[in-house]
Amino acid sequence: MVETTQKEVPKNSFLRLLKAVFWSFFGVRRHCDLESDASLNPLHLIAAGVIGTALFIVVLLVVRAVVR
Repeated sequence: MVETTQKEVPKNSFLRLLKAVFWSFFGVRRHCDLESDASLNPLHLIAAGVIGTALFIVVLLVVRAVVR
């Protein structure tokens, strides 16, 4: 028997992408999760990281405006 090895993208890949970006902001990542993240699209990771950074900056600016 010959088994084909194709990468199957799980249905929850968007949630996995968000989880990977969220935990990377803290610098905490489990080794098994890191290995499973190899199937994520690098361009999607970069885009999610940029969007996450922008949201973080907006939250900081709002908090700064409220505290003043």
